Amino acid sequence: MIKIPKLLSTLLSTILFTSSVFSQSDRQRTETYIDHYKELAISEMLRTGVPASITLAQGILETAGGQSDLASVANNHFGIKCKAEWTGETMLHNDDAKNECFRKYSSPEDSYKDHSNFLRTRPIYAFLFKLDPTDYEGWAKGLKKAGYATSSTYAQGLIRTIVENNLQQYSLIAMQRKEFGNDFFATGALATLSDENYNDDKVTDTRNSSTVILPISPKELAKSASYPLNSVFDINEAKVIYVEAGTSLLALANNYNVSLSKLIEYNDLEKTDILTSNQLIFLQKKSKKSNKEVHIVEANESLHDIAQKEGIQLSTIIELNNLQKGVQPAAGEKIYLRSPSPSTTKVVSSERIKLM
Repeated sequence: MIKIPKLLSTLLSTILFTSSVFSQSDRQRTETYIDHYKELAISEMLRTGVPASITLAQGILETAGGQSDLASVANNHFGIKCKAEWTGETMLHNDDAKNECFRKYSSPEDSYKDHSNFLRTRPIYAFLFKLDPTDYEGWAKGLKKAGYATSSTYAQGLIRTIVENNLQQYSLIAMQRKEFGNDFFATGALATLSDENYNDDKVTDTRNSSTVILPISPKELAKSASYPLNSVFDINEAKVIYVEAGTSLLALANNYNVSLSKLIEYNDLEKTDILTSNQLIFLQKKSKKSNKEVHIVEANESLHDIAQKEGIQLSTIIELNNLQKGVQPAAGEKIYLRSPSPSTTKVVSSERIKLM
């Protein structure tokens, strides 16, 4: 066994501790930044079509989580330089060269709006708006291709930031708001609604007697508000689509060039065709591991529900948590998604797996 000198051991311990502190501090800054600007990113996506996930990821990278001089002094969150057409205030800042001219804004909101307009109105970025708004990888690589940043790893940095911080959810929320109405979500109208108000595909907002057309009941809408209806997006790097009850699996299989047997296998379903509930349907095989460590069980949530929400194979969840197929975990329990559970998971009963 090799002995490490005491001084060297102390130095290594100090380096590891300092690295851990910095890492935690970076995470906290990033989380704070997201909390401050997620609604602004969503509103800009609704206004211009720039995906909220991309906007937030760019803001995080360009400002180091809101800490850069450009952000704190000039409210410039996206590193946008002056350009010939800029007539507003400016700030000199060292970037690719010394004392380059950058735009200065009166508020972060102005920076976010100018960033959206910058991408929306320039021909070199026009091809990005032909991409699916949930295709953050395409957007990230496209921004780099169009010359938004000089860093060779800019696209990878954006993608990593989106995945690590689950920024895709804010693009999905924006898409839901666009479908059901931004004012309806923003004013919290769902809190005044109950399933008793729901009848014949109509829900009444009792505060102003207006009628809002919804394809699902308020309870289901609250559960699925993060999923865009009938649009392909990613969960844990696997393609998935959220569909309504009455959807034909065979039709889905044909539309997306997947065999029906594979579609059933990917989603741990029984042999069936017509779905009897709104649900997530994966179009490719789910991963055996997740980016998340654990999932906290919600009331009446089955193992199948968890596998679909987290985009991880049901067999993996069963194996990691030492469970048997057909049991339902207790609400509040931790379901481990990356490593074996250190303790026995409490169950309440045999689960009622929603397979159709």
